[in-house]
Amino acid sequence: MHQSKATEAIDQDRRRLLGTASIGVAVAGAASLLPTHSVTAADGDAIRPFRINVPEEALVDLRRRINATKWPERETVTDASQGVQLDTIQKLARYWATEYDWRKVEARLNALPNFITNIDGLDIHFIDVRSKHENALPMIVTHGWPGSIIEQLKIIEPLTNPTAHGGSAADAFHLVIPSLPGYGFSGKPTAPGWNPVSIAKAWATLMQRLGYTKYVAQGGDWGNAVSEVMALQQPPGLLGIHTNMAATVPPDVSKALAVGGPPPAGLSLDEKHAWDQLDDFYKNGLGYALEMNNRPQTLYGIADSPVGLAAWMIDHDIRSYQMIARAFDGKPEGLTRDDVLDNVTLYWLTNTAISSARLYWDTRHNLPAGGFFDVRGVKIPVAVSAFGEEIYQAPKSWAENAYPNLIHYNRFPKGTHFAAWEQPKLFVDEMRAGFRSLR
Repeated sequence: MHQSKATEAIDQDRRRLLGTASIGVAVAGAASLLPTHSVTAADGDAIRPFRINVPEEALVDLRRRINATKWPERETVTDASQGVQLDTIQKLARYWATEYDWRKVEARLNALPNFITNIDGLDIHFIDVRSKHENALPMIVTHGWPGSIIEQLKIIEPLTNPTAHGGSAADAFHLVIPSLPGYGFSGKPTAPGWNPVSIAKAWATLMQRLGYTKYVAQGGDWGNAVSEVMALQQPPGLLGIHTNMAATVPPDVSKALAVGGPPPAGLSLDEKHAWDQLDDFYKNGLGYALEMNNRPQTLYGIADSPVGLAAWMIDHDIRSYQMIARAFDGKPEGLTRDDVLDNVTLYWLTNTAISSARLYWDTRHNLPAGGFFDVRGVKIPVAVSAFGEEIYQAPKSWAENAYPNLIHYNRFPKGTHFAAWEQPKLFVDEMRAGFRSLR
């Protein structure tokens, strides 16, 4: 039987987006938070200090909107198979409106060196923390969706100041942590064209502008896509990359997943486990990505309702959702309630629900088709950390085939999609071990 054109289109979308991850999309008038400096040709390479100062009225408005939420009835099942459960989101909203304090994370961010620079006509926000250790290795770390620079806050101090955190001076990194275009405090693209290929080029420009002549790149989710494209572009100075959401899925597996077929014969136990994770995500967890892939502008509701935004963002993948739900049920592990709301509130205050979602659309419409987890052909050194509760745990056999210059591989039974945020100690250890041979 031949598939209908509609079914073929859906399958193509699934292949392009298989493995996407994040949590995001929000909006609430706060354009005043974004950089307004207009860069001219004379200062086109300028790097300007940046400070966050959210007007109090924006926080008052946020709480008002949370309290005015119009609630539906509860789900008709006893699990999360219909989505974010009413009890979970109401607990989140109650805490957000009555106890959560944005000023705490604002102070943490402002204690770091924040900057804005214009690259290819767009203002790019980034944190640049330089280690006191002379031979520190520069590393650019890229978040994904529905993440942000909030994800990396816990790793900054131990990576840049290792001697105070169980490491030696030889483990030190200089860290550059940019906000993706359309995310956080970066500018919002006004035309198509900002996708992993253009972002990868912009990141190379950023590192060059900062004077980092030799460096490594790290990322998960969209951050992995950007880092792997950087590896393909091989800009001068890029020594290698690390990923916590590797793109290793072999072509026969990717094809079978895209059409909902059975797994290929001969998979090992680890490979079958990865298949099962991907198959479940493909069938039950990909809806958010398909919507942003096809119709991001339609998501006005999450730009107008903070609770709608929060629900959209925490329903990224089932295992991270379950962890977040436990946090709001009084059983935090990995992420606290404040961790979760720091990230959601950043999306809300910067009004980036729609602008962040367009990265999916732009990638689908302006780059060749391909699954998010398909092998890309990276030849430079790659380090892989495979966390057990990620969308899928990349098997070592797949990683070895995907990355012929695999310099490090490790796997962990715990750890969801937000590795640096949820498991900062494991993540820091992996950065030290993964890049040691490249120093």
